[in-house]
Amino acid sequence: MIIPSVVSCIRRLQFSAGHRVYGHEGKCAHLHGHNYVVYFHAVARELDFIGRVIDFSILKEILGGWIDTHWDHGMLLYTKDPIKHLYRDTEQLLDMKLYICEFNPTAEELAKALLFIANDLLTDYRIRIHKVVLYETENCYAEVEAGEIRL
Repeated sequence: MIIPSVVSCIRRLQFSAGHRVYGHEGKCAHLHGHNYVVYFHAVARELDFIGRVIDFSILKEILGGWIDTHWDHGMLLYTKDPIKHLYRDTEQLLDMKLYICEFNPTAEELAKALLFIANDLLTDYRIRIHKVVLYETENCYAEVEAGEIRL
């Protein structure tokens, strides 16, 4: 019998957000949006007393809750992007959801941010998120993995 040293489970979540890639050489330099799909890969050294890495609903509530609050149906803009001032200086846009990123909101950077955010949010659990896969479109996605898994 093979005994795994690490067991994983995967939670899929969806959100919609607008962004633009500041400095992009093509059409992604324009404001546009995506229906993102994100996969969170959670790992644990051993299963809980029921036989799970973690209840999927906990991942949905905690990670999905953060995404819903901060990114879903909002605009994601880079802190260096001068267009962000339009949202703060235009009265009609003041009530719009805006998330200012410390990074250019590419699929790769968003996936990286979600990896760190997810692990920060889940510090009270005996799991870690070791991989995030973020689909920007059906055909384009980014993956990021934690360098070392500490459980």
